[in-house]
Amino acid sequence: MYRITEAFKYWSQLLLLPLYWLSFLFPRNKRIWLFGSTFGRRFADNPKYLYLYMSQHREKLKIRPVWISHDRKIVEFLNRNGYEAYYYHSLKGVLMALRGRVYIFDNYSKDINFWQSGGALKVNLWHGIPLKKIQADNIFDKFRHPKNRWEKFKNFPRNLSDEKPGHYVLATSQFIRPVFSSAFNTDNVLVSGYPRNDILIAGRTGRRNIKNLLGVKEKKAVSSIRKFLKTGSDNKMVLYMPTFRESELKFFDIVDIGRLQKFLEDNHILFCVKLHPKSKLTGRFAALKADNILVIDADADPYIFLGLSDILVTDYSSIYFDYLLLNRPVVFFNYDLKEYLSSSREMYFDYYEFTPGEKAENQDGLEQAIYKLVSSGSGDNYKPFRDKISDRVFDDRNSLSCPVLINKIIHVLNK
Repeated sequence: MYRITEAFKYWSQLLLLPLYWLSFLFPRNKRIWLFGSTFGRRFADNPKYLYLYMSQHREKLKIRPVWISHDRKIVEFLNRNGYEAYYYHSLKGVLMALRGRVYIFDNYSKDINFWQSGGALKVNLWHGIPLKKIQADNIFDKFRHPKNRWEKFKNFPRNLSDEKPGHYVLATSQFIRPVFSSAFNTDNVLVSGYPRNDILIAGRTGRRNIKNLLGVKEKKAVSSIRKFLKTGSDNKMVLYMPTFRESELKFFDIVDIGRLQKFLEDNHILFCVKLHPKSKLTGRFAALKADNILVIDADADPYIFLGLSDILVTDYSSIYFDYLLLNRPVVFFNYDLKEYLSSSREMYFDYYEFTPGEKAENQDGLEQAIYKLVSSGSGDNYKPFRDKISDRVFDDRNSLSCPVLINKIIHVLNK
């Protein structure tokens, strides 16, 4: 029954096509900019930070930023904190979707409302500098590389709301620009920093342009981390952020949690785990009972926690590129590298030439790498390597991005 219901929902989308065509007829106000994230399910990532910046500088910019969400709780949260937001199926949400001239999102325009987006300028801020191949470049993507005519037909409703060559996408440097041009099959690439990184740059330089907005779970996690760090001068926080893939299920075959807990306790380390929202490990980690392991809600905004960490542990996640802006050590826990490359994703760059940090293939390697970094100030030998990669993926590592990006979008609007 569940499959039948889901199939009906999927194919019934086609009934909305006339609404999409009609939406081209509505006059749009270039002063109304709409924002959404993660298929409308989260308040996060680049759209979040550009939205916060524009909302907090609304009078100066003379632009009306509006968040559109598919989750009523997000709308209530933003309204309660004095921000303008609407549920996408509410009357106000529909009217805004029809009137907003600019759509800003990090996946697809369905993050806001694709069916009412005709005639809007669409700007995809995306959700990371890609190490692994994405979109059209990803040969494992069944939606963009169907194996036969049936798959092509079956994928048609899903691909309707994907971004088109006429839309704009954001890249963080001229070096990265060709990657996004190829992945999205477009020449419409805006080059600017990521709005979410303004928080990291502000923490490093003191030039703060955004007041962040945290949810209850995020505040609780931040409080726990700060409490741990204050209890001892030697205490460190290690943030573990793996990417989503099938082979991540091997984690608990590779890592003995009891042994890891002992290692963390002996070395005064809080190991914070922030999984991908789609991770299949969420339940396993949620059930852990370990004093030195803190599991952060998978839907939480990771940029709240990056600045609190002393070391980032990841694998193939693009999060490490942004972490380079803090110039702190990264450990790459790549226990499934061969499987990942053969069955999940190809990469744009050679893995070893683009990952400036210690590599660990098993628990021994992971613990040794972390110990080396926390036990001695001389344990981090990767700074020149980090600088080299950072200079490639960011045209400007020190300037705040929101004002620059807004001006670039306004320039496109006024063409």
